Formats: sequence, structure tokens, C-alpha cells
Amino acid sequence: MDDDSLAIEIFLKHSYEDVEQKIKQIVKDDDILNILKGGKRLRPLLACISFKACTGGKETDELYQRFLEGTVAIELAHGASLVHDDIIDGDLNRRGEPAFYIQKGIDKAILIGHKMLVIGFTIAINHGEKIAKLYVDAWNQTLNGQLNEINFNSQDLQNADITADSKFFKVYSRIIDLKTGTLFSAACKAAAYWANASDRVADVFAEYGREVGFAYQLADDLVDLEKGEMIDSVVIPLLTRLEKRTSKNGSLKTRAIRKKIQQNSSEIKKLYIEEITKHITKAQELSNSSLIPDNDYKKFLPDAPIFSINKMLKEIRITI
Repeated sequence: MDDDSLAIEIFLKHSYEDVEQKIKQIVKDDDILNILKGGKRLRPLLACISFKACTGGKETDELYQRFLEGTVAIELAHGASLVHDDIIDGDLNRRGEPAFYIQKGIDKAILIGHKMLVIGFTIAINHGEKIAKLYVDAWNQTLNGQLNEINFNSQDLQNADITADSKFFKVYSRIIDLKTGTLFSAACKAAAYWANASDRVADVFAEYGREVGFAYQLADDLVDLEKGEMIDSVVIPLLTRLEKRTSKNGSLKTRAIRKKIQQNSSEIKKLYIEEITKHITKAQELSNSSLIPDNDYKKFLPDAPIFSINKMLKEIRITI
């Protein structure tokens, strides 16, 4: 491991510990703590880098603690989305344990998810109008992403001249942008606001976070695809729903889809790697913006997505 990788790993380790401590200070509900247990804290950690890049590490302890409080709101929103997603998708496990709705029932899972959002929004309100609006807007876009995944009722998907495969990739990209990119974007933009940065700087961090979030989700899906999990959990459900809305394209056979994906595995993997690299490169370009002050923490911004994504891809022996 080179010096830069070691430096960012140490920073992320300390930041993770700070976020965990703040979660335990704020969250007292055992069910919510159970839901949050075992999370990677990717959004709060990216926010930590963004915050420090804005302050140069010269912030007061009071401001840093206030920022950490805000990261709890971010993680609560993310945790609530996972609880509800598991119910919608029928996933039985989460982070190596039975999904929360399997443990406690669907009714309680829905209500606890809402409770998490309320606690998060309460924190956001106490941090001012900008943060509160950002929280609501981010959650609204996340919901739109989920609704798009369920309904596929957008006008641009009704064009019978394009294939179901093409529609799949259109929908897939938009869902990633809304469901994943939005929360990453909001986390980084909020971090800039907590650091008292200008709107122009905050907008740069918003785009940076969106690109990192997109790359992360693609990498996560690539791991699932390589392990054979994504075909049943994402690809087939999406294509099946699309097919119901575009019957002119003919019937989709689950076995044929699986065979087609397996036969083109190397090409699909190559496409994923190209797309991941494209979004990482865009994030790196944004991180070099002259609007962001030069300091030691700014140097972490271009390395953070590569470090996190390669750590994930190591499971399938791929390096970006």
C-alpha cells in the first residue's frame, strides 16, 4: 500500500469511528440501531472528506460535532431506504442477517423506516433552511427513483422503436442516478454547507458526490452480477416489467436472459468497468476545481472513489 492509500485509509478509519460515536449519542431506539448496524457509512465518510476539504481541517470542534450530527441524518435516510427497499424487493437478508421486516414484521418495518426519516428530518430542520430543503429534495428524488423502478411509466420508455434491452439500460441508469447518486450528492453538498462554503463550492461537491455514487453503485452491481445475484434480483425483474409495457418486443424468457448474460459476461464486465472509470474520472476532474481550497484534505477527493471501489471489487479480483 502506497503512502496516499495509507493516509486515506487512516483518515477514513478515524472518521468512521467519529460517525459511529455520534450515531450512538443521538439514536436511542434499539430497532433503529439494529438497522444501522454493520453499515459501511459510505455517504457520511465521503461527506467527511468533503467537509475537511472545505475547512482544511481548521474548523472548531463545535462545528465538527455539528457536522457529525448531520451525518447521522444522512445515514438514517439511507437506512430507511434499505428497510423499505427490502420489503418492496422481497429480499430476505441484509448485511448477513435476516432483513428487518423478516425479523419484526412488515408493519413495524414500515413504521420504523418512517421514524428514521422523522429523526433525520428533525436534525436537518435544526441545521437551517438550506440543510432541511436539501434533505427533503434528496429524499423526494430517491422516492422518484424507487417509483420509476416499480412503475416504468415515463414517456421516453413508451417508444416502441427501441428494444427492451435498450430501455433496460435507460431505466437502470436513471434509477442509479436517483436512488443512489442523489444521496451521495446530498451528503457532499450538505458537507460543504456545514463547512460554511459558498453555494458555488457546494454545487461542485454535489456533482462530485453524484459521480462517486454512480460509480459506486455500478461497482456494487458488477460484484452482484459476477456472483450471479444481480440477474434474478435486478435484471430479470426490470426487463420483465418493461416487457409488460412493450408487448411488441416479444416475450422475455428468464432462462434465455440468463444464458445471454452469461455468454456475454466478458463484454458486460468490460462495459461496467468503462462506465465506472468514466464516472470516477469525472469525479476526479470536479475534485480539482479551483473553487475548492488547496489543502491536504483536498488531495483525498480524487483518491476516495478509487480506494472505496477497488476495496469492493477486490472480492471479484478486479482493480480499476
